[in-house]
Amino acid sequence: MAIPVVDFGACSLAQERAEERVEGEQLRALSEELRAAFTQVGFVFLKNSGITQDEVERVMDMSRRFFLLPEELKKPFSRGSFANNLNHGWVSLEAERLNPSRPGDLKESFNTSSFHPDIVTILFLSTDFTKAEVPDQHSLNSGSMAPLSVQLWPCSGSLAGFQETHASFFQRCRELSLRVLRLLAHGLGLEPDLFLRAHGLIGSDQNGSTLRSLYYPPVSRRPVKEGQLRCGEHSDYGSITLLFQSCDGLQVCNHSGEFISAPTIPGAVLVNIADLMQRWTSDRLVSVRHRVLLPPAGDAGTRQALAFFVQPDDQALVSCCDGSSKYPPVKAGAYLSERFRESYGQS
Repeated sequence: MAIPVVDFGACSLAQERAEERVEGEQLRALSEELRAAFTQVGFVFLKNSGITQDEVERVMDMSRRFFLLPEELKKPFSRGSFANNLNHGWVSLEAERLNPSRPGDLKESFNTSSFHPDIVTILFLSTDFTKAEVPDQHSLNSGSMAPLSVQLWPCSGSLAGFQETHASFFQRCRELSLRVLRLLAHGLGLEPDLFLRAHGLIGSDQNGSTLRSLYYPPVSRRPVKEGQLRCGEHSDYGSITLLFQSCDGLQVCNHSGEFISAPTIPGAVLVNIADLMQRWTSDRLVSVRHRVLLPPAGDAGTRQALAFFVQPDDQALVSCCDGSSKYPPVKAGAYLSERFRESYGQS
């Protein structure tokens, strides 16, 4: 199984409103290429997407500075600390297990899921707390009364610009995703805006789409548990995923159940179908399991990736677009929450 490579230049982000201008034979050909790839393989490389390798490396460089900080400096930004969006923030090593039957994954991540102003919540509590701490209930009920702000983003020293860098890349990925979704509808013979209408709130707290910066530290420096991987076997949860990789390591499951190594193509984005889109299309498009293996023995290198997980709006009702009852309708937000409970082992 080879992952197809498709030239996306006709709808590139480098061309303003290109997704609206492409029509006729050009639209049919590009839509068909994507439909065929997502029907037969579930993954496709897009070259000439308009997102450059320099843009990718800029985000990875900023993310790496954060991941190399001591753990105590990353903890204040932990996922689950922000009431407005529980998925935003840092996920520590082994905290997530995408294959629940394996030990926790040997990776860290920072989830960009919320775009509230940097100071998002004003609490009244003891002045003993530092700026980024989130207090427990006892602290809220005791001590002198003083305002405390909760900080969504690391921003000091070498991390100045962290928020702006990630927010800008999030928006670039959002625009590319919408162009892909429109072409998918064309390729399936559906109303062109069918999927777009369900993704109108990307970038708000009413939509779970997330830019995830992933960091896989050296494995040789720590003991590895039996069966542990850098990222366990899983399929993604939402509509589609965009993936940018620093190096090889990803494996994709083929129709025979074998995991095949996916190459890294600098300057190309790897796009795959996720579970809600498979339900939506009554299995016409396939969501494929994938994983990241441990590096070969003696390899002490790190690995980085940027994954943009595209999710329908929380209140969007996903039902089979062919009118069948192959899958029961489900609200996207509720479905995402259930999948998070599985991978984090918590409510």
